[in-house]
Amino acid sequence: MKKTILTMSDHPLSPSGVGTQTKYVLEALLETGEYKVISLAGAIKHNNYNPTKTERWGDDWVIFPVDGYGTQELLRSALVTEKVDLVWIMTDPRFWGWLWEIDDEIRSVCPLMYYHVWDNYPYPTYNRKHYLSNDVIATISKVTEDIVKTVAPEVECHYIPHAVDESIFKILPEEDNEKNRKTLFKDNPDKFVFFWNSRNARRKQSGSLLFWFKEFLDEVGHDKATLIMHTDTKDPHGQDLDAIINHLGINKGQVLFSTSKIQNSELAKYYNLADCSLMISDAEGFGLSALESLNCGTPIIATMTGGLQEQVYDGETYFGVGLEPASKAIIGSQQIPWIYEDRLNGKDVVDAMLKMYNMSPEERTKLGELGKKHAETNYGFSKFQKRWQELIKNTIDSRGSWDDRKGYERWTLTEI
Repeated sequence: MKKTILTMSDHPLSPSGVGTQTKYVLEALLETGEYKVISLAGAIKHNNYNPTKTERWGDDWVIFPVDGYGTQELLRSALVTEKVDLVWIMTDPRFWGWLWEIDDEIRSVCPLMYYHVWDNYPYPTYNRKHYLSNDVIATISKVTEDIVKTVAPEVECHYIPHAVDESIFKILPEEDNEKNRKTLFKDNPDKFVFFWNSRNARRKQSGSLLFWFKEFLDEVGHDKATLIMHTDTKDPHGQDLDAIINHLGINKGQVLFSTSKIQNSELAKYYNLADCSLMISDAEGFGLSALESLNCGTPIIATMTGGLQEQVYDGETYFGVGLEPASKAIIGSQQIPWIYEDRLNGKDVVDAMLKMYNMSPEERTKLGELGKKHAETNYGFSKFQKRWQELIKNTIDSRGSWDDRKGYERWTLTEI
């Protein structure tokens, strides 16, 4: 009999990083033929709330659209109706307070597994109560792993970094790149190309990048390079990027915006035709665009923050340029009392652009090859799938569910 997994996350068919990784995990499980999956799919505005199925997986994977990430009542109903063997959740802990309030109800019948996203230090000791509410925590980066093991060492923890589909994000033939460049830059297909693929949001530093790119162009010449930004220029969580390029006078081909939603195969073309990709976020749990770029053999410029730092640097070799923060500002909120925001110095970013620009094509190719090998060795897709298959199976086998539930006491003895 197939085991039932209940997942709660961004919609697994949405293009968000959380959604994409959820999809990869679930497909890895479904490929074994040992599971059926019920997904409560949130974090987006739904046109309707009818359950959906995929053509490939049919009844083995049913997706229920929900507002937010769900409710306690919906979760309770799903647990009993579907006789769930494991609950799997993913995203920032800010969104799961309501769920961890009833962790005793969940964990009394089945294990609760959390794929944890966290960006930075200092150690968030205020998260300890949340960590203790899970049976198993998987972490997306070495930073997150260290945080969980330090703040809640008694919780079972596994480091499983993100992965991307290597059959899509790969090095394309050079003749394809030349053809794509000639289509995009008819007058000057040999110009230097930077690529930026991120949401236009405050922490991504999209506006700062445009100001700093203008400084770079002032030094090398406005006809020598182009910045392609795949993003929504009018995102309500970001800046008006159209207004910025008009103000700076870099609206004559120096900056090109790709604003339409496109398939990953089209994204891979951009990474391949680019000479370098940019990620200058002040906080980043992992940074999928960095891994996508490395898999396409394109070196990166990245902030040494969160999961980006382990992608651009393995402790011995840089796979592009790693930018150390010029300052670490403590920011926070009522919900997150403290966390670092890693701010960059604009001159350091411009210098990094110049460094990549002044490299010979052979040097950049070599750097890209090293980055590709680093991505394959440390973030391989098949390894990602296998580790999730093993972790889910071992957790269900060792901890059980319902009548054979093990490893969780429904009561505690406290000395007064």
